[in-house]
This record gives sequence, C-alpha cells and structure tokens, in this order.
Amino acid sequence: MNSQSTNPDKTIAALIHVAAFSKYIIPLGNFILPLILWTAKKNDPFVDEHGKQALNFQISIFLYFILLVCLGISGIVFLGVNFTFQEPFIFSPDFIRIGDLGKALPLLFFIGFIGILLLALFILEIVCVITATVKASEGQSYKYPLTINFITPIPLGDHQSKNEQFNNTQNQTL
Repeated sequence: MNSQSTNPDKTIAALIHVAAFSKYIIPLGNFILPLILWTAKKNDPFVDEHGKQALNFQISIFLYFILLVCLGISGIVFLGVNFTFQEPFIFSPDFIRIGDLGKALPLLFFIGFIGILLLALFILEIVCVITATVKASEGQSYKYPLTINFITPIPLGDHQSKNEQFNNTQNQTL
C-alpha cells in the first residue's frame, strides 16, 4: 500500500504519528493530540487516512496492554494459590521465605513471560510509530501491524465528497 498523493499535507500526517509519543508527558495524549490534529485537517484524504490509522493503532495497543496486564494479574493469582490446601497460599504472612524454590518457579517464569510480552509491545509501538512518521513525511501510506480497525480507513482513491456521492447515486437511479 504505497500509494502517492498529489499534494498531501505531509507535515500534519507526520505530526499525527509523532503525537502518539505525547502519552509519556500527558496522560492519554496518544489519543487526544492525534485526534485534535486529525480533525483539524480531516478534509485532506492523506491526513484522514493517516489519522485513522494512527488512532486505530493507539486504541489497539492500549487494548493489548490492558489484556496483558489482566492476564498477568489473573495468572499471578492463579499460580500463587496452592490448591492442595495443606498450605493455603504461597503468598502467606511468611511469603518472603519460600522453602522450596521449585514451587515458585512457575510463578517466576509466568511473570517473566508477561514482562517480555509487555516489552515486545512497547518496542513494537515505538518502531511502528517511527516508521509511520517517516512514511507520512515521504508522502506514502502506512498500515500498522496488529491493528483493529475501529475507525474504518477509506482508501485514498475512494475518497469522495458528499456532493460527489449524492450525484453518483442520482446518476445510478436514472
């Protein structure tokens, strides 16, 4: 999907992608700033496509993060509970002393696995946002990987104004 636009606003499209990094300064800045930039220049098909792609990716990454955190918490609780009822919990008042390290290894491996997945998600986000910024500044389209399309992007060639859509439907009925 490397379609070139004739006269796109490349700067705004690139800023939409870079604005996702504002979440490290402003809470929810990865949603708010790209949304503001996108709605300001929504009439440009190039900016419209990049704005939708950036917002879809940020929403998807947020949902993946929430999913991993919930999975991690539930896994820690599940692995931390001893179901033999001889010792009710690994997490007990004496949990600092673990007599048998073999009992704690599944929990430690699970915590490590979730940590690696969260790190991979973080690296994926940074690499994809930088790549999308570079593509937008070059005037090319970019489709983020692992994105759920909440806001449906319209391909650049199919973008029509309301008047063109109305005229097309009138011509088809005649």
